[in-house]
Amino acid sequence: MDEVPGSLGTSASFALRLGQTLFSTASLFFMCLAIDFYSYTAFCFLVTIMGLVIPWSMTLSLVDVYCVFVRCPSRQPGIMTIIIVGDWVLSFLSLAAASSTAGVAQLLLTPGSAALLCPLKHCNRYPLSAAMAFLSWFLLFASCLFNIWLLPKL
Repeated sequence: MDEVPGSLGTSASFALRLGQTLFSTASLFFMCLAIDFYSYTAFCFLVTIMGLVIPWSMTLSLVDVYCVFVRCPSRQPGIMTIIIVGDWVLSFLSLAAASSTAGVAQLLLTPGSAALLCPLKHCNRYPLSAAMAFLSWFLLFASCLFNIWLLPKL
């Protein structure tokens, strides 16, 4: 069977999963540094989704490390389907969370009455958190596409 770079059990997949974990952790870290992130539903949604992406990506990165060192990729159709569905769902949820966070952060940073609700030094962390969430989404979606590409070959 041909090995698709970036599919489960490869070193490229490990790099993608490690990037997902790092960017999700950074997004969560920048969001939780803010004082009143829980006042906005979009920010709470981002924290929840990044809290789901981190253990998902860490677990699959451990699977990748095991498969790389043992040199036996576990590519059973049932397991691959679960991983693809999990990646797909978390990918769209993280895109939605990052987009809503970016929208609310842009609203808070525009001059006007909404800017009075958030001090500037705290509001600058929200777009940074959204940017990290977008980077995490991009890597998660790439992982999903590589695994989908592998599924018909099983």
